Amino acid sequence: MHYSSVLPDVIKVADEASAKVLHIYQSEFKVNYKADDSPITAADTAAHDIITRGLRTISRDTPILSEEGKDIPWEERKHWRRFWLVDPVDGTKDFTQRTGEFTVNIALVEGGEPVMGVVIAPALKEAYWGVVGEGAHMRDRTGRVHRIRVAEPKDVKRVMASKNHLNPETRAFIDKLGEHELVQAGSSLKFCRIAEGHADIYPRLGPTCEWDTGAAQAVLVAAGGKVQTLDGEPLKYGKQDVLNPYFIAAGGWYSPDA
Repeated sequence: MHYSSVLPDVIKVADEASAKVLHIYQSEFKVNYKADDSPITAADTAAHDIITRGLRTISRDTPILSEEGKDIPWEERKHWRRFWLVDPVDGTKDFTQRTGEFTVNIALVEGGEPVMGVVIAPALKEAYWGVVGEGAHMRDRTGRVHRIRVAEPKDVKRVMASKNHLNPETRAFIDKLGEHELVQAGSSLKFCRIAEGHADIYPRLGPTCEWDTGAAQAVLVAAGGKVQTLDGEPLKYGKQDVLNPYFIAAGGWYSPDA
């Protein structure tokens, strides 16, 4: 599969799902809860249906792992060398709280690494996409598309932190960075803010799953950044346990030993 050749079709699928998500967001939607007490709305399931249908049209033989269709046995998944990784709505809390900072996410994973990603923030009218090794782009709210690249940080690091998940471990890591500016955002937008040069580092010392990070990781890496575990290893995908280890997302300047 040549990633760049299918990217426009993937963006089209993500745009279609985003339009449906935004329509529901602007309505009087109901909030239900999963067994783990995480919220879910009609937007999650509608976007899942649109995306899975669209991706099967693009590549019928490539399997799909979506947060809303995640109950696929490891005995089946362990044979996947390439697969689509989908979070139909990342930041459902932001969705239900109507902050606007939720995203629709589609990644293509190959050999344990996200190689292509599309992230759309429907309420903000922003879109990001990237192919690793070929660069990343953003479509702003006016519809203009431009290339994006991570920034070289200044002495005062701009640190991304979650609005909903800033725990004591993360706070301790941030404090060790010295003088810094705290920049907060919801969902996978934290990766994208680094990718477009508006922030420098995002430490996540708390639980996430593969679908939470895959698409935005591809965008960030395509923009010249990196996503590493605390041991300096690349964040890997297609594991038996879909929970991610703690990680640091940053521009290319970051090293755990620095």
